[in-house]
Amino acid sequence: MVRRYRDDPVDPGAVERIARAATRGPSAGFAQGVSVIVVTDPGVRAAVAELAGEAGFTAGGFDPWLSTAPAHLVLCVSPGAYRDRYDEPDKDPAALEIPWWWVDGGAALSLMLLAAVDEGYGAGFLGGHRLAGIHELLGIPGDVAVVGLVTVGVPAPDRRSSSLRRGRRPDAELIHIERWGV
Repeated sequence: MVRRYRDDPVDPGAVERIARAATRGPSAGFAQGVSVIVVTDPGVRAAVAELAGEAGFTAGGFDPWLSTAPAHLVLCVSPGAYRDRYDEPDKDPAALEIPWWWVDGGAALSLMLLAAVDEGYGAGFLGGHRLAGIHELLGIPGDVAVVGLVTVGVPAPDRRSSSLRRGRRPDAELIHIERWGV
């Protein structure tokens, strides 16, 4: 997770490939309810940073993150696309007990982060819950949910997050063989 970028521009073709990666992942019922808005305009990126409260982030001792990232990729999902698909005769509507749009959104996020690295860039993620007003700013329909914002650029040295002090949990706590706890 990169939260500070150099001023180097990003290749528009690379950004397009990173965005396209999000739409090539798994899709429950092949509903294809994942979409991406690519934002590279500096004024719009600054407006996104303001919506996300970047001023509070920098007041806490961190460098600007969102306003300086050369590319923003806003990851969206359409729950209606899944509901419509699972209303079709070859699908079971009960399967929507699990909100597959969030599952597909998570897969799309991982694909975008990996694609950014494959393109030689770093990437960061800010959850959609921190982006009040993004629908209005970017013209996102009300029935579309914002998973979050992926920032892309050339990484710069950054202050490490205090969360990293916790360290990774041991595999024995996370991986179970045949049964939970084994």
